[in-house]
Parts: sequence; C-alpha cells; structure tokens
Amino acid sequence: MATVVGIVFGSPSDRDAMSTAGAILEKFGVSYEMEAMSAHRSPDRVREYARGAEARGIEVIIAGAGRAAHLAGALAAHTSLPVIGVPIGGGVAGGLDALLATVQMPSGVPVATVAVDGATNAAVLAVQILARKDEDLRTELREVKDQRAEGLRLS
Repeated sequence: MATVVGIVFGSPSDRDAMSTAGAILEKFGVSYEMEAMSAHRSPDRVREYARGAEARGIEVIIAGAGRAAHLAGALAAHTSLPVIGVPIGGGVAGGLDALLATVQMPSGVPVATVAVDGATNAAVLAVQILARKDEDLRTELREVKDQRAEGLRLS
C-alpha cells in the first residue's frame, strides 16, 4: 500500500508525542511516514517535503511542533493538501504557545488544529478525511465509533 499520510514533527524529541498518531493509523491499516524537520532549522527541507508530498501519494499531513510551532503553517503554505496541526505541550506556557501558533494561521493558509498533545485525534481526523473516498475505511471508522459509543452507554 502506498504511503498516504505524512507525520512530521519539529524535533526528534517530539517523536514520542507523535507516535500515537502512527499507532492509530496502523489500527486502520493506513500507511504513513514519519520524519523530523524544523520550520526554523531546516526550512528548505520543510518546503521541499510539502511541495513533493502529493506527487509521492501523500493525501494528508499531520504536523506536530512545540513552542513557536510554525511547522504546520510552513507546510500548509507550500501544499494544497490538508494539514492537521498538533501543538506539542511543554515549554514556558505548557503548550498554550504552541496551540496559538498552530491555530492562528493567516487567511488562505488553513491548518486544522487539534488539542495540545492531540496526536490521536489528528490521526482519527486524517482517517476521516481519507474515508471520504474509501468505503472500506469509512465502514471500519463507523464500526470503531459505534464500539466506542457502546462502551459509553450506561447499563
């Protein structure tokens, strides 16, 4: 199966926070790649990754970064693919700075943003985006959501 989701993060230290996205994608049988790249330390690499993603078969990009957290926006500026931003917690403001930097994109450069350390929700959102054109994936997603709903019902 071709790789369809790109998971990128701003620093190797963010790998653990983003690994849950990979685990969720694996549960749905969605292929992905994971790479560390920085909007500030390796901007050319970020630009080339974003510009080449669609040609490589990537359909959704999940980008996690902490502190200044410009990675998701930098990627979104160079691609028409959906970009989901994951603010990574920590730093001086406990992740609030990353959240604001991820969600406050200029007009025309949208980044779907999940909660601080919300890599799980980012992966589920990516699956929902992919499921729009994949009936098998859509059926599996419905089943998982139904199972969660059943688990929340009171007896």
